[in-house]
Amino acid sequence: MPGIRGPSEYSQEPSRHPCLKINAKEPFNAEPPRLALISSYVTPTDFFYKRNHGPIPIVDDIERYYFTITGLTDYPKQLFMKDIQNLPKYNVTATLQCAGNRRTAMSQTKTVKGVGWDVAAIGNAVWGGAKLADVLELAGIPHLTSATPSGGKHVEFVSIDKCKEENGGPYKASIPLSQATNPVADVLLAYEMNGETLNRDHGYPLRVIVPGVIGARSVKWLDSINIIAEECQGFFMQKDYKMFPPSVNWDNIDWSTRKPQMDFPVQCAICSLEDFNITSHGKITIKGYAASGGGRGIERVDISIDGGKTWVEASRHQKAGIPYIADGTSSDKWAWVFFEANADIPKSAEIVAKA
Repeated sequence: MPGIRGPSEYSQEPSRHPCLKINAKEPFNAEPPRLALISSYVTPTDFFYKRNHGPIPIVDDIERYYFTITGLTDYPKQLFMKDIQNLPKYNVTATLQCAGNRRTAMSQTKTVKGVGWDVAAIGNAVWGGAKLADVLELAGIPHLTSATPSGGKHVEFVSIDKCKEENGGPYKASIPLSQATNPVADVLLAYEMNGETLNRDHGYPLRVIVPGVIGARSVKWLDSINIIAEECQGFFMQKDYKMFPPSVNWDNIDWSTRKPQMDFPVQCAICSLEDFNITSHGKITIKGYAASGGGRGIERVDISIDGGKTWVEASRHQKAGIPYIADGTSSDKWAWVFFEANADIPKSAEIVAKA
C-alpha cells in the first residue's frame, strides 16, 4: 500500500507508558492499572488499552496513503486522507472493549485461550472523523441501504497489519451494510482520538470505530473496504469471539453453529479494589465502571458486601456536573458509566457488583 507498510518484525514499535501492565510483548498487548482506568471519564490516550495482532504499521508518506472501496458496488472508489477530511467531521464519545476483557478471571472458572486480560481492556475516548455512511455515499451507496443492487449486504474492513491467525494475511472484520449506512449508528472512519491525531498504536492514519460493538470490529490501519454478500470469512469473525455453552470445549467446538459476537453485553467491574484485596473493616468507597453494547444505557448498578445476599444501589455518573440518565439526551449513549457506593465493611466480607 503506497505510503504505509506493515513491518514483519518488532524493531520499530512506538513508545508506551511505563505504567501499563504488559500481557504480551510481541505482539504488544497491555492495559492500565485499575485505578488509573477510572481516574478519568475520557481515558487518556496513553492509558488506553493496546490490542495488537502483529507489528505496528509504519506511515512513510501520508500524502500517498489511500484506501479503496470495491466489491458489490457500481461505483468503486480510491480515497485519500484529504477526501475523508473534506467530509463533515463528527466527534463521537464511545467506549471500546476487547472481547477478551476479563479473560484472566474467566480462566479461574474454566481455562480459555487468548491473551490474559484483567478488567482494563476497555477505554472511553472521543473519536473524530467522518461517518462511514457519508464515505459510502461517495461510492454510490445511499444512507439507510440494506443491500446494493448487486447484492452487497455487508461491509468488510481490511487492515494493513498482518497476523499469524490469518496465516500472514491481513486482519479483517465486517458489519452489516444496514448498520454502516445508518448515520444514527455513528460508525466512523476516525483520524483523531481525544482531540489529537491518532497515534500508531491506535490506528494512524485511519481506523474504523463501530460504537457499542466489540473492539474486534473497529479495524485499525485501514487498507480497504469491500462490499460483500456474506459476512467476512476472516479468522476473528469465524473462529473466535463467538458465544458457546459450557458443554462446548476445544475438542468438540463447531464454529459454524454460532454467529460472530457484535454488541458487547451489559457488565460492570470494581476498579477501586483488586480481586483479592484484604482490606481492614470500616467505611470504604467502592468504585468502578459499567458498560453495555448497542447504545443501551445503564439503568442500575448494585453493590453487595456479603457475596450477593443483600444489595444496595450505587450512584452512576458520566460527565461532571451533568446528572446521568440512562438513554437520556444529555448522556453519551455509546460510553461507559462510572459507579460509586459507600459501604461499612465488616471483618469478613465478599464485595461484588452487578449492572
